[in-house]
Amino acid sequence: MTTSLRQLANRLLLAATATALASTAHADFTIGQTAGHTGQVAASVGEATKGAKLYFDIVNAGGGINGQKINLVSLDDKFDPKIAAANAKQLIDQGVISLFLNRGTPHTQAIMPLLTEHKVPLVGPSTGAMVLHKPVHPWLFNVRATYQREAERAIEHLSLIGMERIAIVQVDDSFGDDAVQGAMAGLTKTNKKPIAHEKYDRAKPDFAPIVPKLLEKQPQAVMFIGSGTAVVAGMKAVRAAGSTAQLVTLSNNASMGFIKDLGDIAYGVIVSQVFPYERSIAKPIIKEISEAAQKAGVDLTPTVVEGYVSAKVLVEGLKRAGKTPTRQSLRDALEGMGRFDVGGIEVGYGPKDHSGLDYVDLAIIDQNGKFRR
Repeated sequence: MTTSLRQLANRLLLAATATALASTAHADFTIGQTAGHTGQVAASVGEATKGAKLYFDIVNAGGGINGQKINLVSLDDKFDPKIAAANAKQLIDQGVISLFLNRGTPHTQAIMPLLTEHKVPLVGPSTGAMVLHKPVHPWLFNVRATYQREAERAIEHLSLIGMERIAIVQVDDSFGDDAVQGAMAGLTKTNKKPIAHEKYDRAKPDFAPIVPKLLEKQPQAVMFIGSGTAVVAGMKAVRAAGSTAQLVTLSNNASMGFIKDLGDIAYGVIVSQVFPYERSIAKPIIKEISEAAQKAGVDLTPTVVEGYVSAKVLVEGLKRAGKTPTRQSLRDALEGMGRFDVGGIEVGYGPKDHSGLDYVDLAIIDQNGKFRR
């Protein structure tokens, strides 16, 4: 090779190296999500993802984090735990810096071993199962409160408004078994026992044999612990059988999609909440989300709020994780966050606490198909 050719080759090599380094320095942060974008929980998953994207878009429009933008890669697990685990492994192998905003208790449990094995954080799982809080998982960071606290609060409210005959219908899986402990705690605190307690299959819910058993006990209220279209079907079956019992469910169903699916029977249904009222702009975080949603043409719902706040927590972790964040430095930054004010509400983390928020409230669906508190 002549001297001139060697010089040209060296220049090309240096240019290629510089380009590669520049690309690495300004590479996007890739965040991975596996959730049921189709199937039973598609409506609420869609709303939560919209909320997260609202905040990521704001961050990216402002130049990202140290010049690096956020890229959310979402895979559909069809609300199947096995697919959720496979999707999570695929995302991890693709190099995501964090998993984010997955949906479902058994689904999260299927993912958890991968977090430890591959040392990758999971931020904002959209489930309030106690198993995700205690014992503390070093790579999992919750944002929302527990289902047990929600269910307990809802039962206490029913007691306060004079409901004595309370029935429970739960999905027969780890989510149902977890949340029902809160309901039972609420009943114990108010000196009650459920007049009926029925379970249904998550994969193939069938309420035909369940509803007659409930109604022969003449319940004043029925708490449904389950997700999406299955809970809708159960509530419709109760109403079709002629019952006027107060219907109650948890915050995993706090979406406009859930209200639309309920249709004519939505009015009066109580749904617990784990974030401030989405119309209470006195809270800075709600004012912030409301303005962002209005600008983007997104309908504001409790589930949109959950996605937005979860994204804000993840971004704060990335900001604190150093100039070139890694999975490890992100985990360490989140755990060392202490109390972080996201806008009138505080998320808290530490070595012995990855619970995030401890906020629980109740809403009722009004005549216009809106959540009211």
